[in-house]
Amino acid sequence: MRLSLLKHLFIVLFFSACASSGRNDKPVTESNDNSLSPTQPDIAADRKPASLMDLPQTQNGGFVLSPGFYEAEFKTYCLQPGTPDPSAGDAYFQGPITGHRKEFVEDILLNSREKTEIPQRNVQLLLWNVVSGSDYNKLSPTVQSDAAKLLTPKQIFQLRGGVWGAIKQVSSSTGLMNANADMQKLFNLGSTYESIERMAVLREPSKVTKKGVKFDQWYKQRDNYYIRYFPVSYQKVRIQVYVPDGMLDGENKINGEYLVFDPTGQQAIPAYTNSQRLGIGAPVIEIVRAIIQINNRTPRSFPKKMPEPSTPKPPANPKTGVPNT
Repeated sequence: MRLSLLKHLFIVLFFSACASSGRNDKPVTESNDNSLSPTQPDIAADRKPASLMDLPQTQNGGFVLSPGFYEAEFKTYCLQPGTPDPSAGDAYFQGPITGHRKEFVEDILLNSREKTEIPQRNVQLLLWNVVSGSDYNKLSPTVQSDAAKLLTPKQIFQLRGGVWGAIKQVSSSTGLMNANADMQKLFNLGSTYESIERMAVLREPSKVTKKGVKFDQWYKQRDNYYIRYFPVSYQKVRIQVYVPDGMLDGENKINGEYLVFDPTGQQAIPAYTNSQRLGIGAPVIEIVRAIIQINNRTPRSFPKKMPEPSTPKPPANPKTGVPNT
């Protein structure tokens, strides 16, 4: 009887493990916000997109959309060391940040939009350090100083002390153990940006894992507008947005809310190749534009700004009660 129970328990555990493995090994090809639409928007081949930067912006940096065809370039960052630079013809779509310390990565990307004075390579070095599980203390003083502008003191404290226990988890979850281990060694040696870049970004053609996906494929969003991605390199991506006529009311709203597109803090994911996953940061070109205050359906938290110091009023004359000048 005991042997029979053990045998049945082993069978249940075996099939459960197989099912779990199947789920974990499945490549990410879609997210909750994206679906591969069989019906693509009908846009004339010679139609030129307007600049996305000309649209109004929310207080958190999203773009308030109106009907039309738009594009803009955004800074991007390698989030998967040891994979090839995007190749011409790679199909990409948008998805949420995933993987180890994803909340750190998302905060770095979002806050980099506000801290435009930080060099892009310093943001990239910080991200490589975080996603590879490297020793934060090996970063240069300059990068650590910039990191303090992008992360909270609590997050910096966690990176300083608790990262080594997570290295094994990082390596096994990404399947890039060798790349992460090599990255850790380079950080320990105080290597240059160029040396780390050569390890993180492979200069070789990406490999297609499934054919039949067009590089200029549009992806339909939940609110029935379309986006597509054209990576220039691991450092920059051109994003196009199409909002069909007739889907918004006279105030450019849908169901009483503005239609907002905000790629920052997301990642561009290769549809069916092994090329880089790209974290999306600030727009390449900054333009002062109108700000629209809205209530986000999925609000993101941003660092609170310190209040401006007030000028103290001069003490009043005790006899007259009138402030001294």
